[in-house]
Amino acid sequence: MMLRYLGSTKNLAGCVGGLAGLGLYLAGVIGWLWPVVVVALYAAGALLAPPEKVRLLPDASGELRVSLETLVSSVSSQASRMPESTVDTVRRIAEVLADLLAQPARLSADPDLRHSVVRLVRTDLPLSVESFLNLPRWFASRRAGAAAELVAQLDLLEAEAHRIAERFYAADVDRQADHTRYLRDRDA
Repeated sequence: MMLRYLGSTKNLAGCVGGLAGLGLYLAGVIGWLWPVVVVALYAAGALLAPPEKVRLLPDASGELRVSLETLVSSVSSQASRMPESTVDTVRRIAEVLADLLAQPARLSADPDLRHSVVRLVRTDLPLSVESFLNLPRWFASRRAGAAAELVAQLDLLEAEAHRIAERFYAADVDRQADHTRYLRDRDA
């Protein structure tokens, strides 16, 4: 509890207020009452600072990463039953999603993106692979349509993963483009 308060917005704002009081003392604005002023400014800063954001949903990024790793491992172990290149497609999808899950605070800031990632990891990707692997081996090997369906589903899921990543990294791309414009304008 104490460690959480030390990093809180209220404590940081209070520290800024206390430092301002100390600065006033060092500048000679206040005299022997400086400890009272420092404490008063700390208290004012702590009381006026906004409260911490409430997080009702727990951060499940760690669980999602484990689920994703387990899925990739399971698919890899069934590679002999999977159509050619589908294992690589699952790995590529997992790589994109793992990059997003590596930044849980940023992902939590956008509930729509978070929902899309959770749906891909927990529902769409496992359902596609499980549906194919639950077909009898003899049936899946004789019916080309089943393999084609899995390939099509994985292609759609990979495209969706890339669309999600583009939305996730849009601010970074914009920042990079802004910096390029700045560098070009600076030399002009």
